[in-house]
Amino acid sequence: MLLDVLDEELLHTVRAALDEDIGSGDITAALIPREQTATAAVICRESAVVCGQAWFNAVFAELDSQVAVTWLVRDGDTVRDKQTLCTLSGPARALLSGERTALNFLQTLSATATLAQRYAETVADLPVRILDTRKTIPGLRHAQKYATRIGGCDNHRSGLYDGILIKENHIAAAGSISKAVSEASAANPGMMIEIEVENDEQIQQALAAGADRLLLDNFTPGALTTAVQTVAGRAELEASGGITLENLRQTALTGVDFISIGTLTKNIHAIDLSMIFKV
Repeated sequence: MLLDVLDEELLHTVRAALDEDIGSGDITAALIPREQTATAAVICRESAVVCGQAWFNAVFAELDSQVAVTWLVRDGDTVRDKQTLCTLSGPARALLSGERTALNFLQTLSATATLAQRYAETVADLPVRILDTRKTIPGLRHAQKYATRIGGCDNHRSGLYDGILIKENHIAAAGSISKAVSEASAANPGMMIEIEVENDEQIQQALAAGADRLLLDNFTPGALTTAVQTVAGRAELEASGGITLENLRQTALTGVDFISIGTLTKNIHAIDLSMIFKV
């Protein structure tokens, strides 16, 4: 997920966030003379991977074109405690009004990138790809998926519209694995078909139906190893469910191709950032 595909929705997201915070007007910032200018610096209070500069910049560009943001780091850089990330200068009202919204984007996306990097580094020497999921903050789907890429992981499907993932309830509604895969293939020629399986019998049915990837949900490491041997390269294998930093490497060593982890985007701890003003 590259940043250029986010340009159109990025501005919409930033405007919605500003409207949520400022509404009819920042009545506290209005106490400051309109002509007053100020400078500020954003300081990181912990080790982190920086992500979200485009959203941060867009906040202030929307508020006042006279605000200048100078970055001392780039998205993807690892920073330390007390490191200055950027400096700002311009109308004090705009700096004050945009502070919280800009930091919210930066702290959230940096948190996602930081966690993604920890997972990616844990299996960096193994031939497995770590994927995010759809368990994202509403309204920040593509932003967080960008952040997981910045952290060194990869993206699963963006939504329900760009990838087929047949799960337990889909199978039940269709009547069988074979019928579900057949219908999906007929309706979406050429698109990869992934299906969730729960045991060896379903693995065999999915292979016979021609599924491209099998989602092995909540399999034990031993069961994953067995599945890898059974499938023997006839389909891609994705492990998911209950995977943490503590058991990630053990999961990867089973030989699966992918590991999808909802934690990357839903169990994040916002990075501690401060904006220090000087008038």
